[in-house]
Amino acid sequence: MGVKKAGVLGATGSVGQRFILLLADHPDFEITALGASSRSAGKRYEDAVVWKQTSILPEKVTDMKVVECTVDEFKGCDIVFSGLEAEQAEPIEREFVDAGINVISNAKSYRRDPEVPLVVPTANPEHLDVFKARKDSSKGRHVCISNCSTAGLVVPLKALQDKLGPLDTVVLTTMQAVSGAGFSPGVPSMDAIDNLVPFISGEEDKLEWEPRKILGTVENGVSFKNIADGDLKVSATCTRVPVTDGHTASVAFKFKQQPPPSLEEVKKALSEYRTECQELNTHSAPKHAIDVLEQPNRPQPRLDRDRGNGYTVSVGRLREDPVFDYKFVCLSHNTVLGAAGSGILIAELLKAKNLI
Repeated sequence: MGVKKAGVLGATGSVGQRFILLLADHPDFEITALGASSRSAGKRYEDAVVWKQTSILPEKVTDMKVVECTVDEFKGCDIVFSGLEAEQAEPIEREFVDAGINVISNAKSYRRDPEVPLVVPTANPEHLDVFKARKDSSKGRHVCISNCSTAGLVVPLKALQDKLGPLDTVVLTTMQAVSGAGFSPGVPSMDAIDNLVPFISGEEDKLEWEPRKILGTVENGVSFKNIADGDLKVSATCTRVPVTDGHTASVAFKFKQQPPPSLEEVKKALSEYRTECQELNTHSAPKHAIDVLEQPNRPQPRLDRDRGNGYTVSVGRLREDPVFDYKFVCLSHNTVLGAAGSGILIAELLKAKNLI
């Protein structure tokens, strides 16, 4: 299958930088193109970027020339990772896909497109199989990464749905890290320090809608059937907290089946959950998609966000709920599983499935 040539759109931004870090020493992919705005095009990458990652800038990209985000500059790539903002992503990604270039996007632009898979790789990797059934081979594969807070929620929900049947209601409150807002403008320090901000624009709508597509089915092998509004009700409150990385959520849920499965059955469904990522032995796949923690004061962002190199969702405080059936606290790394890391793992799955 060989090493695939990879490009990064929005390479100087925070998501683009994370893509570069994860790709720099990857055994399956080689970075061959870095795209950014016309202001950066023509410069050495090291001169064009304000590097914000805690790991140093990978040496192999420092002297690469930044190019504009055009089809001609990326036509030699087997896969392109897009860290573009939504406004730029919408026209550029469409041009790339129409030209036959495979694109994995972190932008929200096409998440609701009924033809585009919305994938959390440790939740619904089977949605990538639509590309096997589709006849138009002239177009590139186009896959969207979910919203960062959605990723940590849907993995345990998928484990429960697969083993114990459909859910009826999910109510959650998130405590989201400041890195989820990016670097510029990001969250002002006077808003973040010694504070909690009980509103993140657009976030609650994403959390209430995206799980219904991710946990939905594929019809006739080619199109997505979302779970209907009335069949899975999700109510979210999203808050910003003074944590660097790691989105936490307090989640209560109710099964359609009543009386519900036992607490032990719920715990077993979470702790024994496995996905195609493990079965296909992809490079970045965590040993466990979910870690169920027994300590009463876990998970905590500082202690648990890096489990499975950031790809594992930590679930703790699993207990009965007097209003719904059960409740738990979950934690995921918002810039790994919730962003660029998902894109890398999706690309590994596409390669393992011979779809790129």
